[in-house]
Amino acid sequence: MALLESLPSNTGVLICGHGSRAKIAEEEFSLLAKGLRERHPSLKVEYGFLEYSAPNIHMALDKLLAQGVEKIYAVPGMLFAATHAQNDIPSVLTTYQDKHPGLEIEYGEELGLHQEMIQAFQSRILESLSLDHVHDGDLYDTMLVVVGRGTSVTAANAEAAKLTRIVCENLGFGWSETVYSGVTYPSVGRGLEMAVKLGYKKIVVAPYFLFGGKLIGRIHAYVDKVAAENPDIKFMKTNYLRDQVHVINTFVQRIEETITDAGPAEGLMQSFKQRLASGQVSVHHHHAEFQPEGDSHSHDEAHSNNHSHSHSHSHSHSHSHPRYRHIAHPNGPRTMINENMCCCFMGQFPQHIIDEEKASKPEAEEIPSCKR
Repeated sequence: MALLESLPSNTGVLICGHGSRAKIAEEEFSLLAKGLRERHPSLKVEYGFLEYSAPNIHMALDKLLAQGVEKIYAVPGMLFAATHAQNDIPSVLTTYQDKHPGLEIEYGEELGLHQEMIQAFQSRILESLSLDHVHDGDLYDTMLVVVGRGTSVTAANAEAAKLTRIVCENLGFGWSETVYSGVTYPSVGRGLEMAVKLGYKKIVVAPYFLFGGKLIGRIHAYVDKVAAENPDIKFMKTNYLRDQVHVINTFVQRIEETITDAGPAEGLMQSFKQRLASGQVSVHHHHAEFQPEGDSHSHDEAHSNNHSHSHSHSHSHSHSHPRYRHIAHPNGPRTMINENMCCCFMGQFPQHIIDEEKASKPEAEEIPSCKR
């Protein structure tokens, strides 16, 4: 019998996501839980988000408790272990467990560079090329550009670069580069501008994202802009991962590792608790954690109010980001200043950087907002 089928009836599984204002991301994330339920009908599975989307993690935990669950295996529905997986989710889980004596929550690992995730990514790339396999030499004339989420956590950015190299060698591309849609460098726009200078006439742009949303739309807009400026180059955009079988397989294995304690010696929760004890991080409350179910209007309104002062370092922000040391890098986040960058990063820019970038893009929005 499969491990997940043999769990006691008072056991449940929670998939933790970040959340997005884009409805498609919320809907597609729910398919992960649906896929797990279909594969393991007896398993109690819920999903929840840190912010922006419902149900939030607090609601999902409530649902499991209402089903008589006393032990929960939670896993981050995230590709790499950046701030949200390392700090924000453990913070919410720790707070909830402290308020419910007798409840036990185990927290597992991110999806990471599991072989199934690499296979999922390669499948999307081959689909964009209208291929189901390649022979050595088939793609030597083609360049691969992988788009990672981009974070202030160096190790997470390095994992995206590692993925690029693995896929480049596995499929045999002529060249590859990694660009990022978040707060590191090179940014997508700047990276693509550099990529076209290498002379490749075919470029595959592959976002390593689980779900759709505003960031996918923005990435496609960058590709379309650079493609229009370089009509002699053929650009191919790959689809994001979604709930394909390789992704569900990875979630199953991450959950099983959490149950059997087969993960790394110092997992995400252990690391969080050690840093909490040493004062490096603190437990904080996400406003979304206490969002009334069905009250999406007040949730949006509260989030808008929390973000109304984008340059003030407001501590009511529902998530936090450590200061990024390369925030002013000429090929990094500053190239996205007029493109709805999160205000908790906007607050890190020296004013002269903001002024310089706004002056160079007078046609862009005057004040970035904090929408995802």
